[in-house]
Amino acid sequence: MSSSTSAATPPYVPAHGLLKGKRVLITAAAGGGIGFATARRVLEEGASALVIADIHPRRLEEAATALRADFGDREIFSQLANVTNEAEVQALVDFAEAKTGGIDVLVNNAGLGGSKRVVDMSDDDWLKVIDVTLNGTFRMTRAMLKKMQPRGRGAIVNNASVLGWRAQKEQAHYAAAKAGVMALTRCAGLEAADFGIRVNAVSPSIVFHDHLRKTAPEALLKELSSREAFGRAAEAFEIANVIVFLASEYASYLVGEVISASSQRA
Repeated sequence: MSSSTSAATPPYVPAHGLLKGKRVLITAAAGGGIGFATARRVLEEGASALVIADIHPRRLEEAATALRADFGDREIFSQLANVTNEAEVQALVDFAEAKTGGIDVLVNNAGLGGSKRVVDMSDDDWLKVIDVTLNGTFRMTRAMLKKMQPRGRGAIVNNASVLGWRAQKEQAHYAAAKAGVMALTRCAGLEAADFGIRVNAVSPSIVFHDHLRKTAPEALLKELSSREAFGRAAEAFEIANVIVFLASEYASYLVGEVISASSQRA
């Protein structure tokens, strides 16, 4: 395979009904990143009901409107929620349960990044990233397991990162949070399996979306992309494809796994 071919964006894979009839809840689903790509993908794969959540009112409503326009035959709901607030987490889960009749799949996509060297990082810098990325995933998982366990079924998919494995300057807080998400996935996965519930995670590397392009220097994005096996960043829909797989019955024997969607090279 030539380098020009390997770096080309792959075709969008047709749907195969992997989530037919499933009811799905996705956090941080507004905007143009992995969350929204996953929302679109689960509907394409046959989900009958979808609840998307985010902390940005305008972007959340825009996302819901766009999805309803393309999938008018499905039940699509939106709810403002901050995963650092336990009351809002409980309200979101209760809302999703009531609107859908019971969530089958939770996708924990909410996370917060940033760039700062350890010596310049304040407690607030550190704790803010940890609270959204790790604690938020924990809060949502805990709340959802309490609903899923009595039913004896369900799937939870967490969004981790290759930075949970590999080192990068100015990413200590984010890397620590994502490493925590991986450990949470493994431990919660074993506990949830006792109730017929699967908890797994995807570990993306660099993923191009509008927000990243606006906040990161172009030179850095090119340099990071060049390290990847295909010589390019992932498209958001490629990560959504892995999330759908983990949420589907094709992943019925996976417990506490973290699937890397990158070359893992430092």
